[in-house]
Amino acid sequence: RTPVLGITGTGGAGKSSVVDELLLRFLHAFPQMRIAVLAVDPTRRRSGGALLGDRIRMNCLRSHRVFMRSMATRRQHAATNAMLKDCIAFLRAQEYDLVIVETAGIGQSDSEIVDLVDFPVYVMTSDYGAASQLEKIDMLDFAELIVLNKFDKRGAEDALRDVRKQWKRNRVAFQTPDDQVPVYPTIASQFNDPGVSWMFVNLCRLLRHKLAGGDAANGSGAPLSAHCDFQPQLDTTIKEPRATVLIPGSRVRYLAEIAEQGRAINARVQAQATLAERAQACWQALRELGDAQQPSALDLYPDAALRDGDAALCTLRRRYNEALQALDADALRLLREWPARRASITADVNEYEVRGKTIRVDNYRESLSHEKIPKIAAPRYQGWGELLVFLLKENLPGAYPYTAGVYPYRRSGEDPIRMFAGEGTPERTNRRFHYLSQGLPAARLSTAFDSVTLYGEDPASRPDIYGKIGNSGVNVPTLDDMKKLYSGFDLCAPTTSVSMTINGPAPIILAMFMNTAIDQQVEKHLRQDPARWAAAQARIDALFAGRERPRYHGELPAGTDGLGLALLGVSGDQLVDAETYARIKAHTLSTVRGTVQADILKEDQAQNTCIFSTEFALRMMGDIQQFFVDHKVRN
Repeated sequence: RTPVLGITGTGGAGKSSVVDELLLRFLHAFPQMRIAVLAVDPTRRRSGGALLGDRIRMNCLRSHRVFMRSMATRRQHAATNAMLKDCIAFLRAQEYDLVIVETAGIGQSDSEIVDLVDFPVYVMTSDYGAASQLEKIDMLDFAELIVLNKFDKRGAEDALRDVRKQWKRNRVAFQTPDDQVPVYPTIASQFNDPGVSWMFVNLCRLLRHKLAGGDAANGSGAPLSAHCDFQPQLDTTIKEPRATVLIPGSRVRYLAEIAEQGRAINARVQAQATLAERAQACWQALRELGDAQQPSALDLYPDAALRDGDAALCTLRRRYNEALQALDADALRLLREWPARRASITADVNEYEVRGKTIRVDNYRESLSHEKIPKIAAPRYQGWGELLVFLLKENLPGAYPYTAGVYPYRRSGEDPIRMFAGEGTPERTNRRFHYLSQGLPAARLSTAFDSVTLYGEDPASRPDIYGKIGNSGVNVPTLDDMKKLYSGFDLCAPTTSVSMTINGPAPIILAMFMNTAIDQQVEKHLRQDPARWAAAQARIDALFAGRERPRYHGELPAGTDGLGLALLGVSGDQLVDAETYARIKAHTLSTVRGTVQADILKEDQAQNTCIFSTEFALRMMGDIQQFFVDHKVRN
């Protein structure tokens, strides 16, 4: 007899999302299982129509092992259809392994689903009002399992405690431990939610116990179906859901904190400027009085000078010292360094170091009328206060707070032409890249991928996929395709950088790109020694014995050496020892240049290639950044 699982609950509790998550886990845990789903939506009394919207939440309907039928109630004040019982009987006769019935949203006194199914499940949220309202919910008496969904809401933990207490009160089971009460918190909208997994495992256990007989503790008993034993092997180390929030509760005021910090910085700057003005006023007064012991600007008087001499001079000296000593160390340092910094940007040539390399830059460019135009216009402030306000709130390029940019000078040694391509096969786009970069000193490759790649799909003959292969972008489903796409370009050369517009599959595409760059360097390492190269070729021939090796289709672009194509079908770690591979990998990751455009928030809000949940996608973005930090990916 096919078991029938009935899922009911209030409107908006997330019943459809819970059903979808259960379907995904049933299909994954039991590869031969066939499931039928009946979803009932309410009929509107005024128009007589019904929005059959439950299937909108179902992401697993593509499986041929799932049948789903939506139906309307066709009546008022009821959460089921008059024909629902006959439909369940028909699906049982079709020998499905499980039938799931989802009702329309119910009120406190509705429990008619109990008479139609073998195992009723009640889905609710923490939005039930006061704890006394739980006494009125009929399904808390009849449900075999209760799902407290949307556990990331405020007050959900208190609701879990109250619902468990109510379950014990309804069954006079006050001695039952909380972990044995069939009330499970979940966040069904969250990818791979541990709460849903823990609820799923216990649902299977309770199904085995109730429908097949056996021990309640372990759910042993006769098998329910020939295709599944309802004993899933899932990791349930974590039993309660962990809410993934974009903004933690402790940081909900982060915008106000930013504004407060900005105002505090402005107030500090103004206070420092006032002290600097006072110090300068004292210094100028001492100079006008002809103080013989006056130090250089922004230097302190020695202690002896503060006691000996004219009383008026001593008072001015003390006020000058007090104002300087009240200045913050960084403010005083900026004022003292300013003459040298101003000289560096007004001289004909400026020198500075970047990663141990000395950079020489001309500070002026000659116009058509032979006028010398400075690249950086030095401010002409004479007052220490005005100058300090400039240094703390604007400063020169390449210095905090970076209002003029994070680099001291703009790049002038290369013409950053964007070489944009993305059409058809990797070979076709590769030839386009070589055509665009022909005769130019630098290769700035900008890659567009087709929608099949952006959706994370493999090329297939299915019409909706086949018609989009290579349309408005290049199709790159494998590592070999990525090697073909950038063949002939040394991805570690300082004159090569790659821009990729990817969103959903960003981690996968980025991993392909990194491995392509690494394998290019492995190929260069092998070619340096003819004997080593011959041994590598023999190794590749052995790996493809009896099989056709992958190859670049069509002629290579003129003037290219085909770098990267020699290792098609193999990875660099198969041809060199582990130590050599690790060294090449570390060098490649710290050298390769490019840009990854992965605007997942934009995709979520405006476009349609968001293939993962926003929270999970953002966590992947964070993991990528951590990988960059760990492996010194700086370019």
